[in-house]
Amino acid sequence: MKLSISNGIKAAIPSFKLGLITYNDITVTDTPQFLQGRFQLLIEEWLLEKEDKEVGDIPGVKEWRGLFKAFGTDPSRYRPSHEALIRRLRKDRALPSIHTAADVNNCFSVLYEVPMGIYDREKLQGDLTLRIGTSEDSYEGINGREMSMADKFLTSDELGAFGSPIVDSKRSMVTKETKHAVQVIYLRPSQSLETCEKMLENLSDTFIKFNGGVTADLTIV
Repeated sequence: MKLSISNGIKAAIPSFKLGLITYNDITVTDTPQFLQGRFQLLIEEWLLEKEDKEVGDIPGVKEWRGLFKAFGTDPSRYRPSHEALIRRLRKDRALPSIHTAADVNNCFSVLYEVPMGIYDREKLQGDLTLRIGTSEDSYEGINGREMSMADKFLTSDELGAFGSPIVDSKRSMVTKETKHAVQVIYLRPSQSLETCEKMLENLSDTFIKFNGGVTADLTIV
């Protein structure tokens, strides 16, 4: 499975980057209490470091809001997913636990200040492309709402749109039955390649530690 960035996005932002990690033979379970506690400690440390900043001034939030605006998406109406998580954290001081795959994904999305998606690879077909949506692109989000993806960043396969830095689709979501997954990391253009590589390595190691399996591939596009 390959991942590419559309020519329109690359022409507008040549430094745009994506990370792709594929996992085989994973076991997704309820997140044990000790792991929830470990994530909570990491989140508390991050919140303490950022407590003097408005959400919109946090570097990863500010940069992604700028990317949304550059392609015609109002980030106050459609928030980047990591910003939505951060706003929830500021209010509740904790993230809800879903399962081991989603919890690792959400924790690192906050820590790295970038949107991330974790998808069931067996529910996808063909190669993946990040592009800007058209009026024909829509899907049911994991929040249960029908999402029109016109003029928004989206990730698609041969069947159509399934993911986004805003909200992902029910079609591609990971469940406790998922055995093979793919993770898309919507990196910040300002980050160096070296920084991105370290992020993906750490993320992959942590994901496998708590979900088992093996990393089949780790790529930066």
